[in-house]
Amino acid sequence: MPDRKLAMDTLGVSILVAFNVLLGLNQALVKIVNAGFSPVFQAGLRSICAILPVLLFAAIMRRRLSVTDGTLSLGLVNGLLFSLEFCLLFLALDYTSVGRVSLFFYTMPFWVAIGAHFLVEGERLNATKLAGLALALAGVALVMLWGESSDDASWVGDVLAITAAMAWAGIALLTRTTALSKVTPEMNLLYQLVVSAIVLTAVAPLFGETIREPTTTIYWVFAFQVIVVVAIGFSVWFWVLSIYPVSNMASFSLLAPVAGVLFGALIFDEQITGVFLVALVMVGSGILLVNRKA
Repeated sequence: MPDRKLAMDTLGVSILVAFNVLLGLNQALVKIVNAGFSPVFQAGLRSICAILPVLLFAAIMRRRLSVTDGTLSLGLVNGLLFSLEFCLLFLALDYTSVGRVSLFFYTMPFWVAIGAHFLVEGERLNATKLAGLALALAGVALVMLWGESSDDASWVGDVLAITAAMAWAGIALLTRTTALSKVTPEMNLLYQLVVSAIVLTAVAPLFGETIREPTTTIYWVFAFQVIVVVAIGFSVWFWVLSIYPVSNMASFSLLAPVAGVLFGALIFDEQITGVFLVALVMVGSGILLVNRKA
């Protein structure tokens, strides 16, 4: 197990900045690919295609992969959480805009902070953190009630994105607080990919036609997701998660919703209203307060 660090360093900061910008872009990429494949089928297919690159990367880097080290049951739980997270996230992008999904999905640090209060020693909520949570939740409510779109479809997308964020927080906390913290990042990711590949492809037909109108561009975008976002991005994220404090890492997730909103505007010409900007600032400020050192 790598030595844990008490604070972020230059390497950790650089990786987390790049990763969170990539995650912001990913929301737009998923919405593009949704035009070619149904959301749940896309999520399952992405997991299937990412297994081999992760295995190859693990072999090249000589990472230890084992299901006999006592973590199999925990890995299966993480895989189910991963399946739930991406099922809900990809569906959300069928119902509402990239910007809204980005704002709601990246409330993940707040659910992590709440969970860490009970599960992680030394990461208890204080008055400042509680103020940050309240400010961020007020920002979320502002968008849901008075944002640029408040129809039934957007409400469905909003709730799906928030629930997906909770599932993502569950993965982070389970990885941080159990024996999964001792497995290699590649092994942790493989648990999730294998389980989600089976679960999501099995349930995909329940959500309608699996194949829509795929094009060459959509295939290339999908390939980028598989190799860069999943195989490389999440392997690196789990490695960082294994050695840096959870709460410090969460502060960098402020970049992801900002990047998601910007990419949504650039790629889909989504309108960024004054109400949305205010809510984004409220959520971002809440993240900073939640992760402010005592």
